[in-house]
Amino acid sequence: MSDSSVVTNPVVKIHGEPLTELPADLYIPPDALEVFLDTFQGPLDLLLYLIRKHNLDVLDIPMAELTRQYMAYIEMMRANKLELAAEYLLMAAVLIEIKSRMLLPKPVARDEEDGDPRAELVRRLLEYEQMKSAAERLNEMPQAERDFSLARVWVDQVQIERLPEVSVDDLRNAWLILMANSQASRRHHITREELSVRVHMSRILRQLHGHHFVEFKELFNAAAGVAELVVTFLALLELVRENQVEVSQPRTFGIIYVRPIGFLNAI
Repeated sequence: MSDSSVVTNPVVKIHGEPLTELPADLYIPPDALEVFLDTFQGPLDLLLYLIRKHNLDVLDIPMAELTRQYMAYIEMMRANKLELAAEYLLMAAVLIEIKSRMLLPKPVARDEEDGDPRAELVRRLLEYEQMKSAAERLNEMPQAERDFSLARVWVDQVQIERLPEVSVDDLRNAWLILMANSQASRRHHITREELSVRVHMSRILRQLHGHHFVEFKELFNAAAGVAELVVTFLALLELVRENQVEVSQPRTFGIIYVRPIGFLNAI
């Protein structure tokens, strides 16, 4: 086999044709190659990475070793022409200051304010580690549009007839009408009567039995005294609170109706 039959592996294919060598006039810019290093969310993230990577004790940080590793990373970022944030340089100054304070001789009598120069840095690192761990746990939770898609269902509009809600003013006006009717037909009887709310609740339920709706005023005896009207009204409110009856008003300022919920049987 002759040398002319040997096919060199192509460097690249252009328009389907193999190119076996780079053109002599090819220009490659000096910044064409970019080096991507590990990214950190600030200097605390970098310090925590260095501590965990080299199995350092965060509660007893060897400042000389940590400062050396931190400065080595800063120099590496400068060598690769990566832009340094001011907070990274500020943390470098803090580390150097702590290292210098630890190299100073310790006096025999120390005030409480002159504690471990690493204490503030350790506190910030522990708080940051807790927040970072919490953020990672939140990120592991299923998220919509990332881990699953939301199911959407479109339905035609359905006209649902709902009775207007009864406001407090409606009940107040109905109560004032009852009181006015009671005052108009009031008779002067001096009697002492024992009235029970539970007894009137049972009476109202019996009166509602077999009816889909009953007018509000039909539940009250207009000839009764004020005390009985009050007890009956309290019994009705108690039934509403216990979700045994429902009060509705089809039209504004119209007749108020009371109906048993679930078609209750008579007691």
